[in-house]
Amino acid sequence: MRTNLDFAPFYRSSIGFDRIFDLLENASLNADNWPPYNIVKLGEDAYRIAIAAAGFAEDELTITHEANMLVVNGVKSEDEEVQYLHHALPVRPFVRRFELADHMIVEGAKLENGLLVITLRKEIPEEMKPRRIAIETEMTKPASKQIDGDKAA
Repeated sequence: MRTNLDFAPFYRSSIGFDRIFDLLENASLNADNWPPYNIVKLGEDAYRIAIAAAGFAEDELTITHEANMLVVNGVKSEDEEVQYLHHALPVRPFVRRFELADHMIVEGAKLENGLLVITLRKEIPEEMKPRRIAIETEMTKPASKQIDGDKAA
């Protein structure tokens, strides 16, 4: 399912948003819905991803945090000595990719009751937070103050 949207008008009037347009173009490429997962917003800057990983052991799962990308791999080791009479449990290899916003950090991951739970947090560096710029007059010297994110908006 490819998008039929033409982003050319946006390219003419915006600078530095190439990544967003690429995300929109490639959104349909991640169409595989295996394994199922939930994304939960826990607070203003806290998130949790829960992936159904029933049948996988910790050593069969790999989580990689690359630049703005979280990649979860699951590869089940084959036991060649097992002879299945009926094999219906869907334990197949998977790769699940999640695009992350800037300044997202992975706090941790745990495998619990068949769910792989990954906790994330958005942490904006101090130098990126809004700050008040003083207006210079002849009587005063410029001074900049750090302001809270709530007051900046």
